[in-house]
Amino acid sequence: MPAMKYGRCGSEKVMPNLRIRDRYTAEDLEVEVESNPNAMTLKQINTTRGQHRYLYTHPVMLERLRLPFCPSRSTLGRRYKALLPFLSEFCEFISDSAVSKGYGFSHTCVYEDKSLFKARGPVWHKKDRVKNHIPKGLRNLDKTASSSKSAYHGWVYGYGLHLTTTRHGFPVMFDVMPANVNERKVLDKKQQRIIEKQIRCLIADAGYIDKKRATTLTEAKIMRITPNICVKQAETLLGPMDAMAVAVFNEAKAARKIVIEPIFDLLSKLLGTQGQQKTLPVSGIASVATFLGLGVMLLQLAMLVNLRWELPTRNVTHIKTVFQ
Repeated sequence: MPAMKYGRCGSEKVMPNLRIRDRYTAEDLEVEVESNPNAMTLKQINTTRGQHRYLYTHPVMLERLRLPFCPSRSTLGRRYKALLPFLSEFCEFISDSAVSKGYGFSHTCVYEDKSLFKARGPVWHKKDRVKNHIPKGLRNLDKTASSSKSAYHGWVYGYGLHLTTTRHGFPVMFDVMPANVNERKVLDKKQQRIIEKQIRCLIADAGYIDKKRATTLTEAKIMRITPNICVKQAETLLGPMDAMAVAVFNEAKAARKIVIEPIFDLLSKLLGTQGQQKTLPVSGIASVATFLGLGVMLLQLAMLVNLRWELPTRNVTHIKTVFQ
């Protein structure tokens, strides 16, 4: 391809040597921009300044995306924040496809859990947040985050990633909320989708399910398993259980910690979140939700590629190496 001639760095300067389709609509442009953050996320290019510079200095990427010019920083930021609905729907599509094509994943039994990620910047303490007071000298504050306590990380000012996975740890759906949002409210948002996917068993912390939610799940013929549920309670829903059924029940209950909790560590490795509290490189609920959603989608793709190459599904090292 002939060498490109750049004018000043900006979205208004068209690069004439790009092969552009004869009919290129604004909707097409936005869809193409949406697909680009995947590689940038793995390269840990998360700021709009860095994304703009990367696109401007890599004309091959622009050609591959069929972009007639390098989008401005404001355009990149606006589209990045608007990606969440697309990512949420696409992650569920990938999951449904993986199940329907017989890759060894199943929606019959799913696991639900939450992991906290620390917000970028300083902590906005509750006593100041209640008064909507920002102490003098507190800069780069993420106002949409909130505080919650984790058994592993203590108090964290940030966001919660609520993840649903299969028995093999393959992500099914996700949701991102401020850290202090009640888990039951998140389950309410997912409830209809859980029923539509014909899930028969939901394994989660006790914080996700109360009597009201348990009744709703029971009416939908969905078995819920929490750490405090016993075999006797399970038999009231499933009927008498023989020794084999009891063993399967206890195994599924005990597997919660080894099925879904390590998945959050894989996500942290993919996204490059740093420190024990997994500090985020972006701020604001919209950007954080997109960032974590991209991580979930990339993990899905990495696990499917590993399956094709007959590698351990939870090995994410090689996909990071390729992009770095």
